[in-house]
Amino acid sequence: MHRGEAKYGWLFISPPIIIIGIFLVVPVLLAVWVSVSDWSGLGSPLNPQVSFVGSKNFEAVLSDPGLAQKDFGTSIRNNLYYVVLVVPLQTALALFLAVQVNRRILRGRGFFRTAFYFPSVTSSIAITAIWLFLFGATGAVNKILGFFGASGPVWFADPRGVLHIILASFGVSSAPGALTGGGMLGVSWWDWLSGPSVAMCAIILLAVFTTSGTFMLLFIAAMQAIGAEVDEAALMDGAGPFRKFFSVTLPMLKPTLFTVLTLGLIGTWQVFDQIYLTGGGKPGKTLLTPAYLAYQTSFKDLNWGQGAAISFILFVIIILLTALQRYVLRDRKDKGKVSRALAGAIAADRAVVVVATTVAATADRGSSTSSSTGNTSSNRAGEEK
Repeated sequence: MHRGEAKYGWLFISPPIIIIGIFLVVPVLLAVWVSVSDWSGLGSPLNPQVSFVGSKNFEAVLSDPGLAQKDFGTSIRNNLYYVVLVVPLQTALALFLAVQVNRRILRGRGFFRTAFYFPSVTSSIAITAIWLFLFGATGAVNKILGFFGASGPVWFADPRGVLHIILASFGVSSAPGALTGGGMLGVSWWDWLSGPSVAMCAIILLAVFTTSGTFMLLFIAAMQAIGAEVDEAALMDGAGPFRKFFSVTLPMLKPTLFTVLTLGLIGTWQVFDQIYLTGGGKPGKTLLTPAYLAYQTSFKDLNWGQGAAISFILFVIIILLTALQRYVLRDRKDKGKVSRALAGAIAADRAVVVVATTVAATADRGSSTSSSTGNTSSNRAGEEK
């Protein structure tokens, strides 16, 4: 009966394997070859005239002083601030929205879920165009700030870092000597500590606004999967809303939290659309990211080897950070005091229920025995009469 199952199984899965091999595996292998060759973009990368250059393209980006290294360091700095701010903010906002729209007493929950999720399904081009209009020099955001007496910046034309602006307000307008002598990837330590630019802050708000709705749905699905008996056990133990959330709900959302953080980490390191639509790194390359730099190096500067090298360096960064995140959020052998307390509370509640059931059953039996004894006595008394 089972003869030939493997043969027919491979036959049925061969179409997707072929498609994945042609459109994913083969291009990746060609990109690996391009990253270690001097291919100019003309003809086939497998042309015999294309020479093997080894790690030259990677060295130009990582170690050789020059414009390529400085641009790459600038893009890493910009993207690092973007990741550090976007991932926590979008995760916290998504979790907050999920908790609010998952409340049973909230009316119109379907409307609010749709409203919060709507920006996630809207075209990124349309959202970015609206964002450029809102954060323009005479846009709605600056109008609102002017109403409160504040003068808004020219958001997408101000290359200054937020931390530098704050330090300048305290009179620190130039870099200390200790921060100008060294650096990393062609960028001085003073520039590394500049913080996100004003333009990058607007992009960060855009990312949080458009991605929180998607992650909200993941948290809602996870919270609805938590059994009602867990909440009831926490309430019977006297846990308030905040205590129940941080000691019961949040630990049980750990797998979903890991998924949200992983997706957010990968997505933020691959940001491209908004950078392309806002001028390709302007102002002053403060919006330049590794994904856009790889595109610019390959398709505009026609330096395909360095562009492929930047892409693979970005791939390694994402893999390492994802592995680090997985290690931090791993399941430990000791689940901690919270998990033990929760298990103890549930066990205690079950014990109370068992004892109450036993007492009730004993009482029922006692009442039944008493009534039977009473009936027997009354019958005997009747017979004696």
